[in-house]
Amino acid sequence: MNIILGSQSPRRKEILEYFSLPFTQIASDYDEDNVIFHGDPKAYAIELSQKKAEVLSEKHLNSIIITADTVVYFQGRIFNKPKSSEEAFQMLSELSNQWHQVYTAVTVQHNGTPFSGIEETKILFHPLTHKQIRLYHENCSFLDKAGAYAIQQAGNIIVKHIDGCYYNVMGLPINILKELLSKVGIDLWEFLKPC
Repeated sequence: MNIILGSQSPRRKEILEYFSLPFTQIASDYDEDNVIFHGDPKAYAIELSQKKAEVLSEKHLNSIIITADTVVYFQGRIFNKPKSSEEAFQMLSELSNQWHQVYTAVTVQHNGTPFSGIEETKILFHPLTHKQIRLYHENCSFLDKAGAYAIQQAGNIIVKHIDGCYYNVMGLPINILKELLSKVGIDLWEFLKPC
């Protein structure tokens, strides 16, 4: 059984390592800018995760490929990874004191067949001052994160309420992953590690 986590995310690697499932981490080189957002954040995230898996499976034909894509959705727009500190500041300014949705699509592909699922989590931020946003971005990495924030570690200081799966916001919802792996004959229950 050769499993590839098709992501460069250390957070996805960390979550998958909660289990004893053997895997190799290889980032997909699919250009995410090729996928256009047409208004449906779920369809957008699923298409991205499937394209990432498709590119990797061409090079690793007999492997089980796991890919994921996380998007932040607010008022009809997608907040992807910011391209600059100015864009990141603008994102958190808009999300301040507001509810938004985080979607993570997961794809498990084997023998050319993709199985995909998606998780939704609703997040409410505290009201954030300009100073607080700048302090957050000075101390927490953000350029590699959708919406310019992370929920884990000190990132939780900006979050007032969470409705849904915490691991979805980190980038790999465990229950969706469990369901998809079962479709390729892997029972995640059998790979539990001592807690």
